[in-house]
Amino acid sequence: MEKRVIRRGQEELKKYVLDARLCTGCGACIDLCPYHRSHRGKTAVLFPCVVDEGRCFAYCPKVDVDLDMVSRHLFGRPYDGNPLGSYQSISATRAGGRLKNVASQAGGVVSALMYFALEKRYVSGAVLTDRRGLLPLPRFVTVPQDVLACAASKYTAAPTLSALNQAVEKGHRNIGLVGTPCQVLAAALMSSNPLKADDCVNPFGLVIGLFCTWAIDFRLFEPFLAGRIEIDRIRKIDIPPPPSEIMEVFGDSGTKLEIPLNEIRELVPNGCSYCIDMTSEFSDLSVGVMEGHPDMNTLIIRTDRGRRIVEEAAQEGYLTLSALPEENREHLIWAAGNKKKRGLSKARGEGMINTQGNETKSYLRISAEILEGLTA
Repeated sequence: MEKRVIRRGQEELKKYVLDARLCTGCGACIDLCPYHRSHRGKTAVLFPCVVDEGRCFAYCPKVDVDLDMVSRHLFGRPYDGNPLGSYQSISATRAGGRLKNVASQAGGVVSALMYFALEKRYVSGAVLTDRRGLLPLPRFVTVPQDVLACAASKYTAAPTLSALNQAVEKGHRNIGLVGTPCQVLAAALMSSNPLKADDCVNPFGLVIGLFCTWAIDFRLFEPFLAGRIEIDRIRKIDIPPPPSEIMEVFGDSGTKLEIPLNEIRELVPNGCSYCIDMTSEFSDLSVGVMEGHPDMNTLIIRTDRGRRIVEEAAQEGYLTLSALPEENREHLIWAAGNKKKRGLSKARGEGMINTQGNETKSYLRISAEILEGLTA
């Protein structure tokens, strides 16, 4: 009897992700082969591919993601739907005195941690997001000082993981990554060896995830801002934590433009509306702006590897750690839970969740019991 082939290749990726407008441009499928490219935030298929099972499909965080499998792979336990994911501890933190005069976002913790990891050779290189003007650009760095050049939030969707794919192709291993929840999920899929390749090597030495409620489509964002300020004059963009509800755009002469977030949300890609992860649950460490304290960060430690690096960085003056106020912790859990419920409810309503464990292609695979509990 002829063996039945379950196709999970480029054709399926195009049908279930690109044509369905679920793509967030994370870059997981870029530079794996010559067939996919990213241009100004848009993922494009240049040539058809007939491979039955492709890495482009297997690494994509928007199709057939088995949450239970990912959780067991990273944390050794099934996915339970906790609003913040699996974690060991949560702290309030900021960059320590060892890093001075760094133009970073909020408390500077992401830059401090990756700088430290590179300096101590816990990672051999780091995949980051730089920018040219407003355009976010993937960048692979091997020198600690280059981490600081990529500091500050970009807010626009970026194909950051394309730089990872290039680095892996060149033989780099033990790589650090700073990414958004969808990029972190793709990284978790990569490390799980989804195609069961005999020569698969986990390329990651440290994964730092960013808190994220949504990203912005660059193709819409650039003309939107160009009508309000000269693009070349922009020096920094910031979204203060709630309850501000504004985006701040800082110009080169000290000017500041404030834009209501309800106008910015109209520029968010459709794929972000299905996302169920606010705190990059599948990372070693997660970092976000601390609500009520825009000069500090909230740090979630998830793995032993992440904990060891944080403890050593604090001992050597790269970080300062303190207890997170209970009201901040409670509000973070509430906000993350709300995002999870919104995304799951929307995906469920559109028939995009597989609770049966069969071969039907879907956005997410999750147990019926967990789904019911999260969307009740």
